Amino acid sequence: MKNHILIIDDDKEILELFNDILTYAGYRVTILPEIVNIKATIDAFNPDLVIIDYLLPGINGGEMCAQIKSDQETLHIPIILTSAHSRVLLSLGTYNCDEFLEKPFDISHLNDRISYHLNKVT
Repeated sequence: MKNHILIIDDDKEILELFNDILTYAGYRVTILPEIVNIKATIDAFNPDLVIIDYLLPGINGGEMCAQIKSDQETLHIPIILTSAHSRVLLSLGTYNCDEFLEKPFDISHLNDRISYHLNKVT
C-alpha cells in the first residue's frame, strides 16, 4: 500500500507542484488549500505524513502542527512545515514539527526527507 501524504497550502501552484512530484514518486497524495479543523481532517484522510505551509489564512501552519503533535492519537504522524520565510520559524519556534523545509526546495531533498520520516515510523 502506498504511503499517504496530506499537503495543506493556500498556494494553488505549490499544491499542484507537490501533487505532481509526490505522485510521480509513488505516494498517494491529498492536497487541500485550506481546512477548518485539523483533527477532523486527519481523521478523514488518515495520512502517513503531513506537509503544512506555515503561512495560511486563519490558523497558521505552526498552530496546526502543534495541535497534531499535542494529540495522543496523532502525535506519531511526521509533520514537515514549509515556508518561503525561514526566519518566521526561527523567531516563533518549530511547533514540534519533525522537519522544516524552506521554499523553494530541491525536489530530491524533499523526497529524501519524506522517505526518511516515513521510514522512521514504519
